Amino acid sequence: MTLEPQLIFELAMLGLAGGFLAGLLGIGGGMVLAPFITIILSTRGISADLAVKMAIATSMSTIVFTSLSSMRAHHQRGSVRWDIARGLAPGIVLGGIVGSLGIFALLKGTTLALIFAAFISFSATQMFLDKKPKPGRTIPGMAGLLGTGATIGLVSGLVGAGGGFISVPFMVAHNVAIINAVSTSAALGFPIAIANAAGYAVGGQGVSGLPPWSLGYIWLPALAVIASCSVLTAPLGAALAHRLPVVQLKRIFALVLYLLAAYMLWKGLHG
Repeated sequence: MTLEPQLIFELAMLGLAGGFLAGLLGIGGGMVLAPFITIILSTRGISADLAVKMAIATSMSTIVFTSLSSMRAHHQRGSVRWDIARGLAPGIVLGGIVGSLGIFALLKGTTLALIFAAFISFSATQMFLDKKPKPGRTIPGMAGLLGTGATIGLVSGLVGAGGGFISVPFMVAHNVAIINAVSTSAALGFPIAIANAAGYAVGGQGVSGLPPWSLGYIWLPALAVIASCSVLTAPLGAALAHRLPVVQLKRIFALVLYLLAAYMLWKGLHG
């Protein structure tokens, strides 16, 4: 598979859009990228099963770079809850390694697509309904954060997302303001991406049918183009997140997730 100008353009546009949404919604961009990378790989002769796996792995790997840019922009505005991030990070790393290195390699790509669709549909519904948490509910202690972090890391490793589709609803449900939840989720994207990218690289060694310039399940040309473009627009998304009304931000979050869930559901059923 050659990196022709049209392919470079498609990947660059994905990077710009993914970076913007990473900053705006704290979703790391992976949810947006995975369905489109699946399309790009499928139309270039990669089997449906392998295309889904490579798309998930590659989109997650771009979050290593996107999250740093997005996190810096949110941190400069003082909106990252570092106390929550520190509590979730250890479990995230552990769960991410288990998900990406173990379970991911065992499941079929079409099964992963269905898991992707199910989890983000649930998260989208929670955000769209804008359910108000109980007034007295607060962030749990260290044990609770460790378990929640492990769940976020594990599921993120299976669907190639930065974890915002779980961590943002989790924090909002515990009376963390939406802008703080989005900002903290952006910061959590880095440990999620590092742990899972390592698992994808190791777990995909020796798999047949991979295109040239692949590191395990990670497609390096796409990673390079998308990452270099996404860091340009992540700060723009973060800036807009601080200006939008809370309810509008939640509805945008939900709409994006519903659209992506629909595509991945179709891919899982017909891929």
